[in-house]
Amino acid sequence: MNHLAHALVSGNDEDLILGSMLGDFVHGRIDTALPLGVQQGLALHRAVDVFTDIHPVVVAARGLFQPPFRRYAGIILDIWFDHLLARNFGRWSGESLETYSTELRDILQRHSDSLPPALNGFLRYMQMHDLPLAYRNEARIEKVLAGVGTRLKRANPLAESMSEIERLKPELQIAFDAFFPDLVAFGASRRG
Repeated sequence: MNHLAHALVSGNDEDLILGSMLGDFVHGRIDTALPLGVQQGLALHRAVDVFTDIHPVVVAARGLFQPPFRRYAGIILDIWFDHLLARNFGRWSGESLETYSTELRDILQRHSDSLPPALNGFLRYMQMHDLPLAYRNEARIEKVLAGVGTRLKRANPLAESMSEIERLKPELQIAFDAFFPDLVAFGASRRG
């Protein structure tokens, strides 16, 4: 899953949310010097990634993509699923996406002194582009996919993947609708 889903699945605990947002920027063993809630958020992020990667609905959805997109289907799905979540955020949260987006950036800003440089850079990107609120817009998703593609070491089709998403929109919506309730339940069970 991508940033919006990771944050949402973390519940309302600021340390869990912070740890979950750190998940894409901190690798290796979890530092035991971090606050316990942040450690748990990092562990939750990693567990959510594994749960997502092996979930039968997600596995089947990755199989829908044609070459050359299939190799990158996991990345495409993570980002597209954040778009689908953002478009219908009220179904999954008691607050608006506008409010949630601001609160998420505020959490990161409050902890900016202790964030890794890459996450601070991403926070600036979030603020500049009004993320995750702007994930509702397909044009922003297209730019996000292209941006991710530029960070990969090998040539890839991510900048052109909206055409493949367009072809698969109905099937991807069905997959999201089947998968996301399971992910929410998984996150709640891991939070205790």
